[in-house]
Amino acid sequence: MSSRAPEFLLKAVGILLMLAALAFAISKAPDRSLDSLVARWAPPPSDFIELDGQLVHYRDQGPSGDPLPLVLIHGTGASLHTWEGWVAGLTPTRRVISFDLPGFGLTGPNADNDYSDPRYIAFVRQFLARLGVGRAIVIGNSLGGEIAWQLALADPTRVAGLVLVDAAGFDFVSESVPLGFHIARTPVLREAMRWVLPRRAIEDSVLDVYGDPGKVSAALVDRYYELTLREGNRVALMRRMDQLAPGPVQRLPEIRVPTLILWGGKDRLIPPRWGREFEKAIPGSRLVVFPGLGHVPQEEDPAATLAALRDWLPQVQP
Repeated sequence: MSSRAPEFLLKAVGILLMLAALAFAISKAPDRSLDSLVARWAPPPSDFIELDGQLVHYRDQGPSGDPLPLVLIHGTGASLHTWEGWVAGLTPTRRVISFDLPGFGLTGPNADNDYSDPRYIAFVRQFLARLGVGRAIVIGNSLGGEIAWQLALADPTRVAGLVLVDAAGFDFVSESVPLGFHIARTPVLREAMRWVLPRRAIEDSVLDVYGDPGKVSAALVDRYYELTLREGNRVALMRRMDQLAPGPVQRLPEIRVPTLILWGGKDRLIPPRWGREFEKAIPGSRLVVFPGLGHVPQEEDPAATLAALRDWLPQVQP
């Protein structure tokens, strides 16, 4: 070996260490306090309500006298903002309630790190009772869809109608998992995620759940990224991943309320076959597939998905 080889190797190692240090500095992402995020992500009509010592971020919009409010529940890693296209179209005539689940958005982590399905269902029941909501049409995307159909089983007098948007619950196999979820599931990477989170990782995750990457704007990625940095949310995501379990899908035939199932034809996280499984299992349900959309079709194309909802809504009686 040439006498210059050790010198070259030392320089190469030094350069790699410098690049690693630079990457760490660029990607370093400390937690952000709730106060620092409220101005941008919780302007009016956002409000907060205290439940068991936790501040819950929510919006309650539209006519307060509506006898059958629409309750919108977001999915893993998302927030109430994912429904804003629907909210804008519905609130002139309907009361619409949306909120950030514990562990996500501005609501942030709960005290005991319990993000199991039963805990989420108990939370939603308590939240709706606090707002004085009796019967409602319950609508959920992904994790929110799983909460919605389990709520219909746990509290059937409260759920007058059910809308499942790319809902979770079956023991599905993904065709593609967002990078952020991969990181939260991987032992070494998840520990680093507490302090380091490249914005690119969130961007890749959002791109992965959209059918049309051209619809993913910088502003959209900013929202997902900044709310992920809310104090405690990254650890909450890890805990949620640890607590994932299939739902009691064998009980789906017990659901007897009008049910609409909306699905993105390009959903690679929960592929469309699982929409067909929900349709088969829930008596009288209707499935509508949007060929060009991904896992969050209500966010990706609010107009098309809301049109399907409007067509179905007359089936639900107050």
